[in-house]
Amino acid sequence: MATAISDDLFTPDVVNDPYPYFARLREEDPVRWNETYEVWIVTSYEEVVWLIRHHELFSSEVFKRDPRPPYPQIDESDMELYHFIREYQADRFIQHDRPEHLDMRKVMHGYFNPRAMELWRPMVQSAIQELLDEAEAKGQMDVMRDFAIPLPLLVIAQMMGMPREDRPYIRELAEKLLFLNRSEPNRLRIYSEGAQGLTAYLSPLIEERMADPGDDLLSVLAQGERTGVFTRNQVLANAALLLVAGHETTINLICNGTLAFIRHPEQWERFKQNPAQLLKSATEECLRYDSSVKSIQRIAAEDVDLGGKPIRKDDRVRWFISAANRDPAAFEKPDTFDITRYPNRHVAFGSGVHHCLGATLARLEGQEAFRALVERFPAFELQTERLEYHPTINLRSLKRLPVTWN
Repeated sequence: MATAISDDLFTPDVVNDPYPYFARLREEDPVRWNETYEVWIVTSYEEVVWLIRHHELFSSEVFKRDPRPPYPQIDESDMELYHFIREYQADRFIQHDRPEHLDMRKVMHGYFNPRAMELWRPMVQSAIQELLDEAEAKGQMDVMRDFAIPLPLLVIAQMMGMPREDRPYIRELAEKLLFLNRSEPNRLRIYSEGAQGLTAYLSPLIEERMADPGDDLLSVLAQGERTGVFTRNQVLANAALLLVAGHETTINLICNGTLAFIRHPEQWERFKQNPAQLLKSATEECLRYDSSVKSIQRIAAEDVDLGGKPIRKDDRVRWFISAANRDPAAFEKPDTFDITRYPNRHVAFGSGVHHCLGATLARLEGQEAFRALVERFPAFELQTERLEYHPTINLRSLKRLPVTWN
């Protein structure tokens, strides 16, 4: 007799290897009501794509609209803190629907267009070589600490015009913001420390850009305030968002992709034979196979049927990218890591009007990282049998990835 499907999305098994759990959900109940957390869990590719392309039915204004307390449960004494966090989060452009979302996104869209991002490729290549020179001199590397974190952090900090010496402090604050989607009862206190710290750090920089704008990303956001699209609080909240999202997801792409290659040495050898030809398809497969972002939440804007289930207005709906990208109805042999896969219609960056603003930058950094690794190192050997992931519902994030090479 089959056991019941657990509602606990934070067990060590689900955190460290979510794919068997997602596969069972997708097969038995692809649009499932999670009673424990009062949220619909959507795991099939078809329903995920339909959901994200119907933005008018599923609102992004989660923190503004959600009538329920946060999940998992927090300490009662932190409920006042939760109200502060709701207001802070609600200032982010990704927490808005059209037409406000479109107006806000337009402020930044030109900065992130593919032609503009391509201009950063030489700098990314140079930074990669410098980081790998240091690692090679040591004869070993924690891919997370020595490569995956410093590379995208360097890039986004430079885009925002932040001093080089501030990067460790920026990373420290950014890591606190990642606690929002974890399970610890005191997680909102840690998140609040990060939010308030980044606001204090960014405020004088925004003042400088308002008085003397340059060509960096902070100046672009300041221009949004000058034209009346953003308030000052929205400028600060979106600067923090771009700072964190601009490096955290790429960190996971590099780490998860490197681990996939380690576990599939035949694909590493295939990539090594012709990196230039396989660069793009290999990066896309890394994005699909072990996606940086696991899930995103919406709020039902009205009553709607999804996969035969009656979703009610204001219901929470969380769609799982990791589950959709391994759906056998959408991908042949979905659990196989194949860097020649084509077509590869993964949803690692979402779809529709909320398609990831920084997708081009993430792809560029991932491509150059994997190219440099395969051209420099014959093979990697894991230095631990026990890999640990951060216990978060929205990101697929390793704590460390120590390797050596022959």
